[in-house]
Amino acid sequence: MSRNKPAKRARLANEGVPGRLKYFTARAVANIRQNVFVNVVTVGTITLALLILSLFLLVFVNLEGLADNWSKRVQVTAYFDQEPSPQELGTIRAGIQSLPGTAQVVYVSKEEAVTRFRARLKGQESLLEGVSADILPASFEISLKRESRDSEAVEAYVARLKRIPGVAEMQYGEEWVRRFNTFMNFMRLVGALLGGFLLLAVVFIVSNTIKLTIYSRKEELELLGLVGATRMFIKAPFLIEGVIQGAAGSLLALVILCACYFGFLHNAGNFLSFNPADTGLSFLPAGYLAGIFFGGMLLGFLGSMTSLKRFISI
Repeated sequence: MSRNKPAKRARLANEGVPGRLKYFTARAVANIRQNVFVNVVTVGTITLALLILSLFLLVFVNLEGLADNWSKRVQVTAYFDQEPSPQELGTIRAGIQSLPGTAQVVYVSKEEAVTRFRARLKGQESLLEGVSADILPASFEISLKRESRDSEAVEAYVARLKRIPGVAEMQYGEEWVRRFNTFMNFMRLVGALLGGFLLLAVVFIVSNTIKLTIYSRKEELELLGLVGATRMFIKAPFLIEGVIQGAAGSLLALVILCACYFGFLHNAGNFLSFNPADTGLSFLPAGYLAGIFFGGMLLGFLGSMTSLKRFISI
């Protein structure tokens, strides 16, 4: 009496990476259609979590932009005892422009300095009657590159500037620069801590929401295991389902964020005394948008993978 040979495993149609991916994706879409309510809750949770994170990033990016605009006020002014000749002026300018960190050099003559001073005393010009241009020194106003605007970099720049012959005195608002950089470092630290906390909260909430959706289908997972399905055969549709949920949630979050941003700009004039667009308020850069979208997909994938550990050995 011959023993029955074990039945061969049925092969998937168009078996191979593309064929399997197509099959698992079709199963994931079928699972979503069969569990619409659960998936809507999951996508809604991902959307809300990523929207909160996106709003935080939008605020943080605009604060960084505002800080960058403020930092442009960090400049070094080099004064001369005597107004230099055109030849000396060219030599000194070339020396300053050759210094690392120099962004722009503007020459202010004695006459222009007096004109600026008169403009600041608008309505009280009589105070300067009989005053000649010789009371104010000629100077170079030096704007610095962004990476050279912190207090240590400015001090190093001033030290190099002192070595250039012809420069008598320098001023750069040491105390203001120090306070500004201390404030910005504090704000960046607070932003990083809040951002990290929000990120952890998003991962925790999304992971537990996906865990609930998988738990509601534990009987399906157990049945697949009993009939001999491989771990990858069981996990793949759920992982793809998590990616789809993450993509849908991140896309919805970005659409809502975009609608809120442009809606705010369009209607801000009705309840604000200024137009936010005039202050340089900007939307998230393309790199951030792509990061949020693909981060949502990764979040859904990792949420599904960690949730499956309870039922399947990864």
